[in-house]
Amino acid sequence: MTADLPPRNRVDSRQSTRERTGVTTTPRPDAGGLVGAPDGRLVVLCGRSFSGKSTVAGWLRDGLGGKTVSFDEINAERGLWGGDGIALAEWIATGEIATQRVRAALALGETVIVDDTSSPRFLRDRWRSVAGDLDVSMVLVFVDTTLSTIKARQGANRASRTRRDVTDAVMDEQLAGFEPPEPDEPKVVVSEISTEEQVVSEVEVHSRRPR
Repeated sequence: MTADLPPRNRVDSRQSTRERTGVTTTPRPDAGGLVGAPDGRLVVLCGRSFSGKSTVAGWLRDGLGGKTVSFDEINAERGLWGGDGIALAEWIATGEIATQRVRAALALGETVIVDDTSSPRFLRDRWRSVAGDLDVSMVLVFVDTTLSTIKARQGANRASRTRRDVTDAVMDEQLAGFEPPEPDEPKVVVSEISTEEQVVSEVEVHSRRPR
C-alpha cells in the first residue's frame, strides 16, 4: 500500500513512503499566523480510485497535523482489498471501525482526515452527522481527476505494481455508480494542477467557516 510520494506540488495516485496502519498521526504544525485554529476538525476526502486521494491525504496530514483514517488500510487489517470486490456487509463493518476511530480522535481535539471514495452521498452525510454530534467543523475535499487520467494511472499501476490492482469489473462498477458532491455540498475541489500549498490553505480557510 505504500510507495514514494510524487513531486509535492502535483496530485498523483501514488502513496506516501510512510507505513500506515489505518490511523496515521502527524504532530500539528504551526497555524501559519491564522488565529483560532480549530480543534477537532474533520476533513473528508471524496474521489474515485486512482484519483490521488491518498496523496492529498498525505499533504493534509503534513500541513494540518492530525490523523489519517484510511478505509483501504482498515480493509487490509481485516484481510480484505477493495480492488477485488468486497461484500456489502464487510464494507459496513469497515465503516463502523472507521467511525469509531474518527469519533475517538475528534473527541480528543484532533484533526482527522478520512481517506475514502466517500460515495454514495449518504456516506458524506453520515460524516456530517458525526461532525455535528461532536460540534466540530467538517471540510469535504473532492479530488476531481479526469477519467482519462484515472484509466492511465490504472494501466501504469498494472505495469509497475506500485499498489495492488483494481479489477476492471470493480473499477467499472465504481465509476458507473460514483456520486460526486452535489451543488449544495460545500467543498474544496482539487484538480490535477492543484498544489499542496493551495489545498492545505483552502482547507484551513474552509475549516474556519460556520459549520
